[in-house]
Amino acid sequence: MIKFILPLIVLLSAPFSINAQEKTSYQLSTHILDINSGKPASGVIIKLYQKRSDNLWQEIDSGITDANGRIADFLPQDKDNSGIYKLSFETKEYFEKQKLSSIYPYVDVVFQIEGNSHYHIPLTMSANGYATYRGN
Repeated sequence: MIKFILPLIVLLSAPFSINAQEKTSYQLSTHILDINSGKPASGVIIKLYQKRSDNLWQEIDSGITDANGRIADFLPQDKDNSGIYKLSFETKEYFEKQKLSSIYPYVDVVFQIEGNSHYHIPLTMSANGYATYRGN
């Protein structure tokens, strides 16, 4: 019986080991902390733009923050992502859900990527202010 079970286990586990080797790494992540509530801002749409050679912005990706206020999978690291980017945090709907009025319908953060190191661009915000920095 063991002669039949062992090969079956090896055969069934093969797809999992292949998928583990193919895991994509990402160069850019972000998160939002609502400093008014002291909690992550979940459900916020964030759009990623890249500045083109003609100085216009091209949307290249978007996502919605998870329960921890994070998006961890912008810019797959399997290519050269050097360039100027903009994260556009769509904050209006978030504050409306909180029954707060904000002077910021969105927050744009422009930054430059050089090389292949990881970039984490967090946003701390309230209805009337925000700050950003390069995190890790």
